[in-house]
Amino acid sequence: METWDSYEAARAALAWQVELGADEAICETPVDRYAASAAAQAEREKPKADAPHLQPAPVAADPVADAERVAGAASDLDGLRAAMAAFDGCELKRGARNLVFADGDPAARLLILGEAPGRDEDIAGRPFVGRAGQLLDRMLAAIGLDRTAPASVYITNVLPWRPPQNRDPKPDEIAMMLPFVRRHIELAAPEVIVLMGNIACQAMLGKRGITRLRGQWSEACGRPALPMVHPAYLLRNPAAKREAWADLLAVKDRLG
Repeated sequence: METWDSYEAARAALAWQVELGADEAICETPVDRYAASAAAQAEREKPKADAPHLQPAPVAADPVADAERVAGAASDLDGLRAAMAAFDGCELKRGARNLVFADGDPAARLLILGEAPGRDEDIAGRPFVGRAGQLLDRMLAAIGLDRTAPASVYITNVLPWRPPQNRDPKPDEIAMMLPFVRRHIELAAPEVIVLMGNIACQAMLGKRGITRLRGQWSEACGRPALPMVHPAYLLRNPAAKREAWADLLAVKDRLG
């Protein structure tokens, strides 16, 4: 092999190789490209291990469908109450003290549907027991009704658990508990329903705006339903009591 002992000679040799078409450096030790190609081909042809069996991603449970199934399986009010107590789909349950199911006589012709328990109701486990509940009792007494009397009035709420800080229920919370409300009405079978406040109207009529809706008969679960302002609203706005009195008289007239 000819030896190059000068920079100029090495550069001339490199230029000569470039002219011949060389485009990469070659190491001193020869490489068997045929063997490397054969090894790569063998690697490609090697049987691959079976891919691990992938479990399908779990399908998120539909709490509304679950509520419909659970509520529909209840054959009586005691069974419905037990089903609601065991239902874990609603996060409100975790922050509430008690399930607020109902009060009064389920055999009554009139059912009052409120919104959600407040602090007093959460403690007592009964709907409408705070200041608003006391006002409701006086309103009912004015038309000859009493929640403690047999077959007089039955009271429940859209939500059985108190929302944090007494906030309004969220639409998904209303939708989740609505199957239980409908089943509750089916089992109690009242002749007339009073929708007390915006949340009750939103749940049963799909509408809000109680000051516009009040006093206008509608239908809920196949029964005549009258929207009324909530007693809590009357505590804040005493001037609205005249309209509430007119609505009470309409209920009394419908009951005959």
